[in-house]
Amino acid sequence: MALSKPWFVERSRRRFAMTRECGLLLPRVCAALADPRRPGFDDTCLEKLLDWFRRLTAFDPSVELLQNNPCLTEFITSVLAMPEPNPSIISFTLRLAGILAASESRFQHLQQEKLLARLFGTDGPLNSTLWEDASVRSGWVKGVHRMAQHQPALHFLCNGGGIDVVFSLQGDPSLFVASAASKLLVHMLTFSVESETTKPLTTMDCDWPACAQMIIKHIEDSLRSRSASHIEQSLKLLTSVFGSCRAMWTAVLWSGVAKQVESFLTEETVQVQHMLASLLLNVAWSPVFCDTEGSIWPLVTSALEHLTPVQAGPLAAGLLRFYKCPQDVRIQALTVLLQPMDCILRAASQPLEHAGLLDESVSDPTTLESLLCSKSSCVSLLCQTLARLEELLSLVTLRRKKAWVSKWALKDGVKIGCDALIESLFEVLLAYLESPNTSPAVLKKTFQATSRWLVHLQEPSCSNSQQQHTEKILKDVFLVLQKHLCSPCWEVRDSSLEFLAVLIDRLKDRDEFRQSLLSSAVPRLTENLLEDPESYVRASAVTAVGHLAFITHFAPESPVVGNQYNKESTVAKLQEILSTDTEGFPRRAVISVFTEWLTQGCTAQLEDTEQFVSRVIQTVEQDLDWEVRLRGLELVSIFCSQTISRLGRPECPYAPVPSKVTKSIHPIELLQIFCRAKLFGFLFRSLCDCDRPVAQRACDILIILEGHFYPIRHLKESQMTADPAGGQGIAWLQRTLRQGSLAQNFPTDGDNGVDFQDAESMMLALGTIDFIEIHDEVNKSSAHVEESPQSLLQDILATVGTIEDNEVDCY
Repeated sequence: MALSKPWFVERSRRRFAMTRECGLLLPRVCAALADPRRPGFDDTCLEKLLDWFRRLTAFDPSVELLQNNPCLTEFITSVLAMPEPNPSIISFTLRLAGILAASESRFQHLQQEKLLARLFGTDGPLNSTLWEDASVRSGWVKGVHRMAQHQPALHFLCNGGGIDVVFSLQGDPSLFVASAASKLLVHMLTFSVESETTKPLTTMDCDWPACAQMIIKHIEDSLRSRSASHIEQSLKLLTSVFGSCRAMWTAVLWSGVAKQVESFLTEETVQVQHMLASLLLNVAWSPVFCDTEGSIWPLVTSALEHLTPVQAGPLAAGLLRFYKCPQDVRIQALTVLLQPMDCILRAASQPLEHAGLLDESVSDPTTLESLLCSKSSCVSLLCQTLARLEELLSLVTLRRKKAWVSKWALKDGVKIGCDALIESLFEVLLAYLESPNTSPAVLKKTFQATSRWLVHLQEPSCSNSQQQHTEKILKDVFLVLQKHLCSPCWEVRDSSLEFLAVLIDRLKDRDEFRQSLLSSAVPRLTENLLEDPESYVRASAVTAVGHLAFITHFAPESPVVGNQYNKESTVAKLQEILSTDTEGFPRRAVISVFTEWLTQGCTAQLEDTEQFVSRVIQTVEQDLDWEVRLRGLELVSIFCSQTISRLGRPECPYAPVPSKVTKSIHPIELLQIFCRAKLFGFLFRSLCDCDRPVAQRACDILIILEGHFYPIRHLKESQMTADPAGGQGIAWLQRTLRQGSLAQNFPTDGDNGVDFQDAESMMLALGTIDFIEIHDEVNKSSAHVEESPQSLLQDILATVGTIEDNEVDCY
């Protein structure tokens, strides 16, 4: 790999080098951009121009770019000399200068020209009215970030006061500028330490590089200040540092700020507690801290106790995802998440002697109750709790593998994983599901939590008593589901259908589940929702009906429960939606269901599958939604793959038949199957689709078919040199395909000598047309021309020419 690296760099340098044509156009473009008479240029063009310069400089750090193109430094000088420059041009110039100065040699060249101090120092836009424009401040920060890739640039910023400007921009009124400034400081700190340090760092200032010292001092001073905004900026900066850097020096940095951070948990005069959860989570996740003696866990435990439930929730959820989190901290985090549900259960239970889930609380119960009295905070807390119930399942498994006792025990000594807790939690979930006052957001989370618990109860690790409760629980769930499927709120109907689809997907092989489902009114109500007035609901109903078919139609022993589960009727309804629904979501859902059926081999005999695929294709190819057409191509791809796998590779003297294939048929016979299904008309028309993903997928499928029928390349080449009957029509087809989406009047069957249902014609087409060439053209599309540097420079000059023409017309 090391030997190939110089070769790769050299090849990339040649590939991205400036061409002679671009070198001739660039001076005119620079002159146009620096002309004060010109109005502001399109931001997209300027952004593309910067992208081009980034590619030019990425593999070539030499100063030759500036020496061979003096128009670049002349452009910067001209812009700086403008009395009232356009802010967008100033921003562009700052960013361009940063890109050019990213290599040390070009940095020195620009320094000699005395341009960098005039751009990024006190003599530049910093002290002019231009600085009031956020785009100029953004350009300054991005230019500095691009430039700060070597030590001379860092020294220039630290010695020239640039770093103080970055500190101030952390509090910029523009969130984009403030965020960019924070990212820049993170980069400067990590780059300074990692590029200038030769030995392990200590808490002594003299050990740290000068740039790093300035940034750390700024952080520590801000944390000790009484300014909430300054403290928040430094906490945000620390959060980014510990989130992006895992080096050992971060432990030294943390040791200097940990005490101050801890004090904010109880600080009343400066309220910054909402910033601490993300910081502590990033520190806890860092491998630098998880095994050290000065552990982070006591501080994390203190944070879970002192932060409000809303603030502590994200911290608790993140800790539960961390496999190295100590067990006592994990249970405390889980308690934080379960506490809102526990509070509600206690308030709703009669008698109160066995109410609740938890013996002890982590958060202040009074604070929690006040939050639950507010609808917005209550919904937020409950969604947070319900989303994390799955973590309780992992502790159930842990309880069975290893007995443990914790002070965070459940009520009356009942530990996590006991049957009483399972029953209590289901009562809580059912209470939310049954309540007419449950908000759609909470209901959706409750559905998700319930589905996870129901799936868990079917696992072998569950006790017999838990599994015995399943039938009653399923009955209760389906009774509630019947009500929600008739809800006047479309979000509730939609969430109910999504819940049903998940249950069927995960539990369709369980006898008790199938019996409970089919004995309820849920299947009938689900089918009724295929005609729902809301398109999202219709799409979810289509998906649910598609999953339901695996039980009612496609199971080895499908239950017979009357005529309402007629397979032909279900297929006809879905095909009607695919043909007539005015919204795209239901149609996309139908084609996805059909594709899943085909993938699972649910379309029975091959002859039936041919007819099924043919009907779907004829509908899909007329659809105006490109995603429907694209999903139709996925169905075609699966059908081709399954047919070839089932009937064997076409006979070929050079291609051995795999042992698993029981028979092999003549290529024409296999193509006749595809022709009867009307595949080729759809595939060739899709090649000229105006939506590129459709054309790309069609081309991929045709290349795969070409490989099956012409596995040896020279066989195809010999076919291409021949000119049998029908060759003229295929040649016309190839010329049409090369036009891509610009092709007009694409042929129907029989037009111009092309018959897409004739197997021999299609065999000739696969052997004649160069699909690799078409593939390259489709992938390039119009972007190849539009994004070329030469075309970009010409576009900018054309805009200038248009302006000049308009000025003449005005006279």
